[in-house]
Amino acid sequence: ALLAQTEAPFYEEWWFLLVMALSSLILILLVVFALVLHGQSKKYRNCSTGKTISNVEESVTLDNGGFTALELNSRHLNI
Repeated sequence: ALLAQTEAPFYEEWWFLLVMALSSLILILLVVFALVLHGQSKKYRNCSTGKTISNVEESVTLDNGGFTALELNSRHLNI
């Protein structure tokens, strides 16, 4: 009974504290990595919307805003 009272609990041992510290560090790094990846994918998704043009339209693209000549010529105005 005397031996059981003098022994420190396992959560005060150096190996348990080391395991908990390393586990916490890994968890924090995973969260940061996930947030960085989420931010990068959101940035590229916002940049790529409306910017992709097919190869056929690319040959007739005007310099002002990406409107194709075919779209401008096919517009009918009622006078």
